[in-house]
Amino acid sequence: MNNLHLSLKHLLSIFLLLILTSAAFCQQKGTITGKIITPQNEPAENVSVSLKDTEYGAITNEEGKYTFRVTAGSYILIVSHFGLKNQEIQVTVQPGKTANVPSVTVNTNINSLQEVSINANKTNKFKRKRSIDVAKMPLEDLENPQVYTNITKALLTEQNVTTVDGAIKNSPGLQTMWEATGRSGDGGSYYNSRGFILQSQLRNGVAGNVSNTIDAVNLESIEVIKGPSATLFGSSLTSYGGLINRVTKKPYENFGGEVSYMLGSYGLNRVSLDLNTPLDSAKKLLFRLNGAFNYQGSFQDHGFSRGVAIDPSLSYKVNDRRSFRFDAEIYTGRNVGKTIYFFPYGQTVAGLGASRADQLGVDYYKSYNAGDLAQQSKTYNFFGQVNYKISDHWSSQTNFTSTYSYSNGFGPYYYLLANDSISRNDQSTKNSWQKTLEVQQNFNGDFKIGNLRNRFVGGLDFFRNNSNQFFFGSTYDVVPTNSNSFNYGSFNKGNMDAIYASGAPLGFTYPSIFKANTYSAYVSDVLNITDRLLALASVRFDHFDNKGNYSPATQAITGAYIQNALSPKFGLVYQVVKEQVSLFANYQNGFTNETGTDYAGKTFKPEQANQLEGGVKVNLFDGKLSSTLSYYRINVKDVIRPYLPNPNFSIQDGTQLSKGFEAEVIANPLKGINIVAGFSYNDSKYTKASTDVEGRRPGTASSPYTANLWISYRLPKETIDGLGFGFGGNYASDNKVVNSVSQGVFILPAYTILNATAFYDVSRYRFSFGVNNLTDKKYWIGYTTVNPQTTRQAIGTIAYKF
Repeated sequence: MNNLHLSLKHLLSIFLLLILTSAAFCQQKGTITGKIITPQNEPAENVSVSLKDTEYGAITNEEGKYTFRVTAGSYILIVSHFGLKNQEIQVTVQPGKTANVPSVTVNTNINSLQEVSINANKTNKFKRKRSIDVAKMPLEDLENPQVYTNITKALLTEQNVTTVDGAIKNSPGLQTMWEATGRSGDGGSYYNSRGFILQSQLRNGVAGNVSNTIDAVNLESIEVIKGPSATLFGSSLTSYGGLINRVTKKPYENFGGEVSYMLGSYGLNRVSLDLNTPLDSAKKLLFRLNGAFNYQGSFQDHGFSRGVAIDPSLSYKVNDRRSFRFDAEIYTGRNVGKTIYFFPYGQTVAGLGASRADQLGVDYYKSYNAGDLAQQSKTYNFFGQVNYKISDHWSSQTNFTSTYSYSNGFGPYYYLLANDSISRNDQSTKNSWQKTLEVQQNFNGDFKIGNLRNRFVGGLDFFRNNSNQFFFGSTYDVVPTNSNSFNYGSFNKGNMDAIYASGAPLGFTYPSIFKANTYSAYVSDVLNITDRLLALASVRFDHFDNKGNYSPATQAITGAYIQNALSPKFGLVYQVVKEQVSLFANYQNGFTNETGTDYAGKTFKPEQANQLEGGVKVNLFDGKLSSTLSYYRINVKDVIRPYLPNPNFSIQDGTQLSKGFEAEVIANPLKGINIVAGFSYNDSKYTKASTDVEGRRPGTASSPYTANLWISYRLPKETIDGLGFGFGGNYASDNKVVNSVSQGVFILPAYTILNATAFYDVSRYRFSFGVNNLTDKKYWIGYTTVNPQTTRQAIGTIAYKF
């Protein structure tokens, strides 16, 4: 026993000695990390990075990044690849520290570099594995229990897409309901996700509302984040269906850019510029300018949209700890509103004489106005960000954003009436504007408690909404929809100006003048219970202070109220096969502030939506197959509905259910072939509501079934280097935009829209030709409305890269 005791003591001593020796040895080592890029700021993949006269080295990943540990000392870092001229950089590594090597730009004059290293030829080129905005911390997709789609710039370029509307067609289950009107505040496009309406109101994770059609000239990618997301992003900018976050282009360390010209059917003319340059020799002050001029006519007899987008970005790296970035989005435009048909109050589907859009007697190609009922719109958004590295484990990020939208002018619209007739109406805005201000402070940590890794974010947020909008309008006349002799051009600017100048009572006025402040605090932590099992827990507290609505008629402010809300979020991820297959589950919350009292005088509380979701994410075959499959169930409670004993009063006990399945596949099955595919099914209904709609699908819930597909083929370099083709489209099932007992059911018919492109993309030039809506399909979208969509359109693009 004594010998055993001595042996154990010896073993323990040896073990402690080994630990101390290992710790001392580790202290003698440091880390080298950096990134390799092309002059076009594309990540350079599969480039070798090594230390001269040593065995240390690494290969860059799909993001162009490399990291490896070395013994402390001074070295020569060599960047090399077959056919690439070597570059050498002096680097010094200190014990226990990380040496951050500045980004290295490789020389694309060498043909083999283009063939091997840039995104156009990378494996699964339409996939991005990581996001820093979805969870407000860097997380790999397989680590995140929330479902999201990342639509990349490479995919938009190949499809000749120039707007967010065109881009979101690549996201499963996301459907455009209503294109941008340009009016201040809510004039941006409306979409539907998981049965709920949303808009694109976030930019790099903070407020960035644009009330015009959002130009894609400044976009690096678009993140479509699914399900209620109020915990990290609040309720003002999100919906129960999720949110759309625009990730913008950032300045980089070298001179470069691109200029392009696009020409297409219906008068499409577009010029765009992407210019990047360092402003000092140390490359600490960097500037990037993206801009575009876009003119688009209409497939109908009248209509146009003309706009300019200017998006400058300036970054300054003070030192290895502190950096600043300042961005702006400036949009100005003039447009005639696209044709939208509404259902007037009291108009039944039976009385209309048509239950489907393709049965209506309206002329698909007529705008029913003279084409001069235009409005002016402006958006001025400004952003500031300060990043500070507190330590190796903690960092701080401060965000400031200010948005301003303005509109002035006409907004023609139409009511569907019986006997193949319509009423022609105008809803104008008069020097209307809306401002928002957001200040956000985040603290991010990556640390261990014991052996458990924690990735943490804690934040404070202030959001102000200041609205000064005035809507007014009148009905002009009622006209037959199919008359060869009627002068539809009488609905014009001159006649409407005369009506408004006559002093006759307006058909309606609607002021929207209010101020509201939201004060928020949130925390979120991702805990690695094991290297495969992760748990996420988050919570948000919101203090909403609505200052009330101002009436120009009475000059009084009424309706002020204060409301508090808690929003929790939980998630679990288990990697069945590490870094390849993950099972996930989440509980997510969203809420909507409500004002007023019920039939008994009880004050309303926030409406709540709670989602349960589970599924699987995969990243297989060395990244060639990426997929997400999920089933979700969203229960909405505390919905305000009519109080049946006395419909003039309300009660807050309504409920709504939305459940469904979504699938996304991004694959590179064979060399040169890339596929993006998606499918969604949504079953949404009012479960406790007025008898008029209870048990029915909401008229705002969009099509139950949708699907998207894009197949890209790029010929091998041995055949014709740079030549490729793309083909795909979208499917949407019947959409019930009217669905009630009293009005009946009106359907927008199912549609399949096919698109195709051919392109030749080399180091300095890109030529592209595409056709949208190949089969010249007539189809409609709508947000309880009927909106005819563009028929076949041909587009050609030429770009020069420098």
